[in-house]
Amino acid sequence: MTDFKEEQNNEIEALESIYPEEIEVLKTDPYHVFTITICSQETDQSEDEDLASCVIQFSYVEKYPEEPPLFEIVDNENLEDDQIEEIISLINEQIEENIGMVLVFTIVSAIQEKLTVMVEDSKRRKQEEIERKKRQLEEEEQKRFEGTKVTVETFLAWKTKFDAEMAEMKKEKVHKEKTKGLTGKEMFMRDESMADSDLKLLESEEEGVEVDESLFQDMDDLDMDDDLEDAGD
Repeated sequence: MTDFKEEQNNEIEALESIYPEEIEVLKTDPYHVFTITICSQETDQSEDEDLASCVIQFSYVEKYPEEPPLFEIVDNENLEDDQIEEIISLINEQIEENIGMVLVFTIVSAIQEKLTVMVEDSKRRKQEEIERKKRQLEEEEQKRFEGTKVTVETFLAWKTKFDAEMAEMKKEKVHKEKTKGLTGKEMFMRDESMADSDLKLLESEEEGVEVDESLFQDMDDLDMDDDLEDAGD
């Protein structure tokens, strides 16, 4: 007959020897309840803010290790919700594969490896994001340097907008001149179109002038030479 209590006590002693600073026994009766703090492994490039950790609480049951222990993640650092879900799935996988044997050490080792991979993946994604943003900035700078290529459509659109702006500016200029209190002569001198129109009017009137001879009594009676002689005498 299996002595479950003895196997449980033996595992606790082994865990306290392997993880003297990480394990904390919370309860021994009727069964052991304890926590183990698990951290990702450090590398040469690791910094404190890069490390990830979690605290797992294990609770033995009467027939452990033939029955799985209860577990709960009671604390974590630098882990997202989806990463915590991955760890939970990993623990269940380890329990399923190793049921019948003491397995806390196996679970802790697997979690530590998983945390290390998560940290490395996170660092890689951050670096990739930095490089992506850098490339994006370089591409934007290059586009500004090269300028925007002009097509027929973009030119016509620009021309329409430009003509509208120029017409509006001309309208505003005329309005400002009117509000300055210019005299009619000043307006005439400034407005070339008005000068041209008046000149054309004068020319048309000169071309159409007719002399009404009936206004004179007798054109033959007028002798300009005689009059000039008489005036001389």
